[in-house]
Amino acid sequence: MYLRPRTIDAAVAALVETKGRIVAGGTDVMPALVDQVRRTPFIDISAVDDLRGITISGGKVRMGARTTWTDIASADLPPALHGLQAAAREVGSRQIQNVGTIAGNLCNASPAADGVPPLLALDAEVELTSAAGRRSMPLASFILGNRKTELRAGEMMTAVTVSALGPAARSAFLKLGARRYLVISIAMAAAVVERGKDGTIADARIAVGACSAVARRLSALEKDLVGKPFSPAAAEFVTAAHVAGLTPIDDVRATATYRTDAAETVVRRVLAACLSETAHA
Repeated sequence: MYLRPRTIDAAVAALVETKGRIVAGGTDVMPALVDQVRRTPFIDISAVDDLRGITISGGKVRMGARTTWTDIASADLPPALHGLQAAAREVGSRQIQNVGTIAGNLCNASPAADGVPPLLALDAEVELTSAAGRRSMPLASFILGNRKTELRAGEMMTAVTVSALGPAARSAFLKLGARRYLVISIAMAAAVVERGKDGTIADARIAVGACSAVARRLSALEKDLVGKPFSPAAAEFVTAAHVAGLTPIDDVRATATYRTDAAETVVRRVLAACLSETAHA
């Protein structure tokens, strides 16, 4: 069965009635169905216009669940979200970016999902809607593990919200893979850093992906960076101890040892990029 509702209410009703699976771009769902028989219906939300688009109001940026990576990459967004836009340009190919959605990337809950580290660094919240109403929670609480989320039966993600932050905030994203494009990450990192009036780092948020079952913030590093000069030189404060809490695995892309070493280097580089003069332009 294939259903294509045109409103959020109709999508939720179909979800409750059929216990089907929500799809939009289907860029993760369809490849996983190779040699499998789908026994529950797809609920295609690609016709629900209210779920697509980006709005900025009251210091918040709201991205509808159907907002594509191309939408995000091409939007006029504050500097704090430029790292998210950089990540959007790294998601698969241009064709994938044109149809893949922000909610799909999060609900798929892959440890190597490109959108998760920059959204974690932005303290993103997800909006979840069911027949009982809407609730919000931090993205950090929503993703529980590899392909595991807090999404309840009969519930769908309808939006992602982040703070626009001020003009003194800068962000960056860096992904390491076996090649430049069309690659699953070996390690990746995102940084959001705010400059204080005294020229030092007033706040820092650093997240690393593909090096644990769930992308993780580096809270110790974030604390250590506060008060350091707002310049690329601050990246030299990153040490092996700051990434020691990551739990990478051995797989076909890299060993756990390599991933740990790579994470330290990627974090140092993403910080330098975030704090560089070109990031201030």
